[in-house]
Amino acid sequence: MWKHDDENGMDEQIMENVKRGKESGREGIRMKMVGKGQRWNGKSELIVCFGELLIDFVPTVGGLSLADAPAFKKAPGGAPANVAVGVARLGGDAAFVGKVGDDEFGYMLVDVLKENRVETHGCRFDVNARTALAFVTLRSDGEREFMFYRNPSADMLFEPKELDVDLIQRANILHYGSISLIVEPSRSTHMEAMAIAREAGCLLSYDPNLRLPLWPSPEAAKKGIKSIWDRADIIKVSDEEVTFLTGGDPSDDKNNLQMFHPRCKLLMVTEGPEGCRYYTSQFKGKVGGLKVQVVDTTGAGDAFCAGILSQIVKDLSIIDDEGRLRSALKFANACGAITTTERGAIPALPDRDTVMRLMGKPTTSHATDADPSWEGYTKWRNRQSNGPPS
Repeated sequence: MWKHDDENGMDEQIMENVKRGKESGREGIRMKMVGKGQRWNGKSELIVCFGELLIDFVPTVGGLSLADAPAFKKAPGGAPANVAVGVARLGGDAAFVGKVGDDEFGYMLVDVLKENRVETHGCRFDVNARTALAFVTLRSDGEREFMFYRNPSADMLFEPKELDVDLIQRANILHYGSISLIVEPSRSTHMEAMAIAREAGCLLSYDPNLRLPLWPSPEAAKKGIKSIWDRADIIKVSDEEVTFLTGGDPSDDKNNLQMFHPRCKLLMVTEGPEGCRYYTSQFKGKVGGLKVQVVDTTGAGDAFCAGILSQIVKDLSIIDDEGRLRSALKFANACGAITTTERGAIPALPDRDTVMRLMGKPTTSHATDADPSWEGYTKWRNRQSNGPPS
């Protein structure tokens, strides 16, 4: 059974709330929602992403081991950075807080963020450590295996005194993963960033982004990931991560509700091409995915996070309205699906028009094809890459 620090017996209470569709009335379960379209706490719509920024080396040919791969495509990545770019690509306001090496890769990565309209005042450069690298093996189904080079990398040496406090305090949402929790001093920096954000009235968004090879052991990974679980307002977790963390079936709502805690406003379980499940204190459900030709699943979960957070930051009351929440999750599913159609994470993240096109809702005057199928979508996206028609 999943244990929470805040309160015993919470799982049963939440399940009863879901069943009846009522508020529990218990302090801390639900935040006070603002009116539709309002900015909560009078803040801007800034989403700050904290964590790692690295280079992914992705094989140009799938289905081979790293040793057998003939060549690799260099792609900027790192889950929190992917989310920041994803938000910006969708037209949102995003910033990144993290550390890279004072090297060619580090400066290239920060330039990529700038080129994608991500605020980089929170980026730091370490003269004593290199930028992290990850080699990604693509199986024949597009799923991945990782080999990391970070012993230590610059992101592991990020210190609390290097945080851009003002930037974090301006955020409406602080989004983060668990990789920065593995070692010091990055763990203390992560905890400090969360504390600053919480004190400033920010929502905390958590995607554990499990990478077992980086942790000393599976037990250490479970302990580390769970150590900050009950502090998050919004949690996104994959079906594989649910199995790892709970030992249960991610398609079982009762099992998943073990992970819901008193502070949580929204828990999402992503299921790859099958879509996602969602849980709040009032309701639960499932939103189906969109079918595409999968090339590389790297960054799909990050694109999903960018999709849902970009909706919530504009209107927090979405969480309290099941119909609008389902629409937002369908949008997030489309973001994730599109990202799997190209190699690498950041290069594959979609803009809003591309997402709406895949959903059969073109938003630009030259996106006039009526065919919402994959073939029609592919033709439209290729046309977009060559520029709009004259």
